[in-house]
Amino acid sequence: CTGNGICKCRVCECFPNFTGSACDCSLDTTPCMASNGQICNGRGTCECGTCNCTDPKFQGPTCETCQTCLGVCTEHKDCIQCRAFDKGEKKETCSQECMYFNMTRVESRDKLPQPNQPDPLSHCKEKDVDDCWFYFTYSVNSNGEVNVHVVE
Repeated sequence: CTGNGICKCRVCECFPNFTGSACDCSLDTTPCMASNGQICNGRGTCECGTCNCTDPKFQGPTCETCQTCLGVCTEHKDCIQCRAFDKGEKKETCSQECMYFNMTRVESRDKLPQPNQPDPLSHCKEKDVDDCWFYFTYSVNSNGEVNVHVVE
């Protein structure tokens, strides 16, 4: 009974908060709690302590990552611009406002992480303050760490 119940006559009797034939399904919804306080961000169901996202646009452990929603690239471009190129609107406040992500520089666009990786990934193309394009990827891993790869 996976340590979550007692076996009686070849049938598991589960402890409170567990269910399933082997008591391997947790009824605890804490791991499904999104940052807005909703279960699975209101876009999925919590099954055995894991979110099953019902809105196909949303992914991740709490259905909070949306790769096709507008805004991921635009929202972070100023911080990425100041961290990678030391320019842009947040240049003066960069060290206070923009240290929330891990940044890796890559030589060219083909060296950026590709969508076949396990963490949801956004490919971004934004204009900087000098009207030049710059390219980066934005992803959040299962530990909630933000990883950015930017083309030099």
